[in-house]
Order: sequence, then structure tokens, then C-alpha cells
Amino acid sequence: MKIDVIGDIHGCMEELCNLFDKLGYKLENNIFIHPNDRVPIFVGDITDRGPDSLSVIRLVHNMVVVHKKARYVPGNHCNKLYRFFLGNNVLHRYGLETTVAEYEALPKKEQLKIKKMFILLYEQAPLYLQVPEVNAIIAHAGIKEELIGRTDKKVKTFVLYGDISGQFDADGRPIRRDWAKHYHGTQWIIYGHTPVKEPRMVNKTINIDTGCVFGNELTAFRLPEEAVVSVPSNQPLIEEKFSYFN
Repeated sequence: MKIDVIGDIHGCMEELCNLFDKLGYKLENNIFIHPNDRVPIFVGDITDRGPDSLSVIRLVHNMVVVHKKARYVPGNHCNKLYRFFLGNNVLHRYGLETTVAEYEALPKKEQLKIKKMFILLYEQAPLYLQVPEVNAIIAHAGIKEELIGRTDKKVKTFVLYGDISGQFDADGRPIRRDWAKHYHGTQWIIYGHTPVKEPRMVNKTINIDTGCVFGNELTAFRLPEEAVVSVPSNQPLIEEKFSYFN
């Protein structure tokens, strides 16, 4: 089995198509297929902030749910959109407002279709994905070694939000502990969530959220090759959105 794990897309449909093209996928019946049967895995946060979240939902739903040619794990933005579609009272902030605006501009019939697609995609998804064939775990914000195999509330919070400290920086962003520095497992942990300028490889973990929606790149990590493939973003660069660890 060979996989291509794709970082946070955040509604950047054009860059996603460019990345699939660079990875050698071909567009067939409105989904991307690799001639060598590689399996794409989406690491969550497929919507919000970017220009075309609904197109990304349609594509990912078709590839994962309908054709079963890809896998997907949810991110925190996915969780928030899911709760919005369920009718929960969620704040239209931090990017959700862009997806909601796209959604509300659709005719009611199309709204219902998108809503059903996303709810089905989300409800069928595992919290995180173990892929023993390539000795890897895919989790949106990562996972500590001692949490692997569990699916309780603590694990859900970790895989969606990372190792949050409960504190916030001057800009109101949550301060997260650098869990990757303390990971000493033998399985690859592939994650996103925190935008970095370059894929960050620490021990046997790699953060592939290279901030496409903030103007940098969209990145995939290929296994078993352990190869990084990126395409440039078409969005304006917002430097302050990127995190830097020592």
C-alpha cells in the first residue's frame, strides 16, 4: 500500500487540483485516481477561510464516501462545520463565516445536498487513522504515543486541537505544547493543524500544514517513500499566521 497524506486544504480547491496533478493523479469521473493505486488521505480542515470550500467538500465526499478511493480524518474546522450543519449555535468566526457564506448563497436544494454530503463524510470518519501497512498514524493535530488506540473525549480533543495548555497568546490564539519533541514511537505520526512555512519533521512526526490558505504551500507526504511534495499557494501571504518552534 502506498499513501499520499494531504495537508490542510481550507477551501483551496485550485491548489488541491495542482497538487494531485504533481503527485501523478488523473481526473476520472470527477475524482482523482492514481495509475498505481496510491491512496490519498486528507488530514482534516478541508474547508474555511479559502475561496472554494464547497467544491472541496464535493470532491472529498466523492472520493471518500462514494468511490472509496481516499480516506479522511476530521479537523477542528470540520467539527465546527459539522455542528453548524446539525443546527448547533456556533460562532461564524475564524473562517467558518466564509464557508457559511458560500453555503447560504446556494439554492435551498443545493444547500441540502452539501449538508448531507458533509454530515455523511464527517460521521463515517475515524477520529484518527492507523495505517499499519506503512507504519503510520494520521491525526489532524497529532497524537501522543500513550493515546494511540483510544477514542475517548481526551483523545478527541487532542487530535482536533493539539496539546492545548489552556492559555492564550497576545493575539488570543491558544498556546499549544510541543508534543512532537517528546514522541519516541516507531510509527510515523502525520498531522497538520498548526501552519508552518516548511514541513516540520521531529522524531518520527511530520507537520504538513504548510499554510496554503495563508499564501505559502499545499503539501503532501508520501509513504513508504518518505517524500514531501508541495505546490505553491495562489492566496496572499499572511506572515503572522505561521508558527515557529525551537
